[in-house]
Amino acid sequence: MSDHKNEQAFFAPSFTIREACMQASSFLQRLGVMEPRSNVERLLMHLLGLERSKLLLAWGEPFPAEHAEEWVKLIRRKAAGEPVQYIIGEEWFYGRPFAVTPATLIPRPETELLVEAVLEAADHLWPPDGEAVPTVVDVGTGTGAIGVTLASQRPRWRVCASDLSPDALAVARTNAARHEAAGRMAFVQGDLLAPFAKHGAAGAPDADDIRIDVLVSNPPYIPADDLAGLQPEVRDFEPRLALDGGTDGLDPYRRMVEQLPALVQLPRIVAFELGMGQAHDVAALLRNVGEWDDIRIITDYGGIERHVIAIRTSGD
Repeated sequence: MSDHKNEQAFFAPSFTIREACMQASSFLQRLGVMEPRSNVERLLMHLLGLERSKLLLAWGEPFPAEHAEEWVKLIRRKAAGEPVQYIIGEEWFYGRPFAVTPATLIPRPETELLVEAVLEAADHLWPPDGEAVPTVVDVGTGTGAIGVTLASQRPRWRVCASDLSPDALAVARTNAARHEAAGRMAFVQGDLLAPFAKHGAAGAPDADDIRIDVLVSNPPYIPADDLAGLQPEVRDFEPRLALDGGTDGLDPYRRMVEQLPALVQLPRIVAFELGMGQAHDVAALLRNVGEWDDIRIITDYGGIERHVIAIRTSGD
């Protein structure tokens, strides 16, 4: 099908905004794109610079001619399977907009539950009105969604975000600056906990100066053989480095647990996000490496055991 016919399939210059939305939604639905209507509305809001309520108020107005060419390009990108978050360059997390690029995973709603669990557990150990504050490390930070959110929610905390990808770290720094947390955060490039071990990687904080109180991570956890069967939007567009968890998806957890004894101290809180069916294996890994007062498994919105959090109520 020619480009011209493709355009005719979902857009005509005489369309109202509503007609442009409906035709593009139908076009994407015929191609098998998931959630076509919500994707199209997000693209419209982005293109026209309108919140949803104002978009609906403008529903019957003519589609702005000056945006017609860009609209066609946006729908073509969505038709090719590209996630809408990469197209518009943004996703919301914990009530805040975060820049996203193909160098980072797209933040997911279930990860907000991990943030809430860390906030709740840490507030018991370091009350917000007390003098002591924790040092928090977000490993594999990606967009910085976890680390920046924790730094924003608890401005007194010391938060460090790390990632193996320099491109991801650049995005995280951008998001930290956007939410006025950059001055209270450190950013480190490196593989899992290696930069924070005694005699850590060059350019990392001096291991003698950083005692990790809270370790939080949403590492790659998809088994390598399962990658091919992922939803195309994930498989074909999100970074493989942030998806591939090795043969059974547990490699990053094993490695981090093995690295824990190399830290200056065992963190008082370790909190991981993980994949379906992995919670009890990861809990066992943690149980074997330290004396924890509590190891909790947290279920996400879909009933999946999505997070494990291990807690020591007393310090070293």
